[in-house]
Amino acid sequence: MKELLRCRPCGFVIEADKLGEVCPACGLPRKVFEPYRERVSRNRLVLLNFDLHPIAIHLSQALVIAIPILIIVTNLFKQFQPEVLKNVLIFSVFVFPFTLILAIITGVIDGLTRFKTLATPILRVKIIFSLIILSLSVALFFIAPQGNLYLLSIALSILSLGAGFRLGLWGKKLINVILPGSYPQKKGSKVTQTEGEKV
Repeated sequence: MKELLRCRPCGFVIEADKLGEVCPACGLPRKVFEPYRERVSRNRLVLLNFDLHPIAIHLSQALVIAIPILIIVTNLFKQFQPEVLKNVLIFSVFVFPFTLILAIITGVIDGLTRFKTLATPILRVKIIFSLIILSLSVALFFIAPQGNLYLLSIALSILSLGAGFRLGLWGKKLINVILPGSYPQKKGSKVTQTEGEKV
């Protein structure tokens, strides 16, 4: 097993022989790194390293941002490439629920692989918000192609964006749990110590 190092400030983990003079993630000098031992079993780590959930999440995030913009642009600028914009909008609305289903499935796999349960408080909240945004996307799927329901379409897309934003904030909290970091302080400064480490 290769020796691993972790950047204390940002939590970035890298193989020791691949580390240069600075952290590739945050740019701090090599001296802020500490030895790191992977807590996830090798079999589970293989699955996690495919990064299925982050990839699926980025697909749905792109659409949740694009759809309200497309609805507004299509309705405000009716003379600007109307057929192209309408087709892109219909395609985006059509694909959106399927990207969310993919994100939910990969999120369940990721949660069970990483935490061995889906019953933690944050994971439960993420599941609830995932189901909310999926329901909104299905409603949008049926309503958005009908040109006379502009206000309802924009309301559903903005609610989807809000739910997606909230979901992203909960996801960020989990990243912070998985990759804890502690900024090295100068001697004599008061700092909360994490994991019993003296900084």
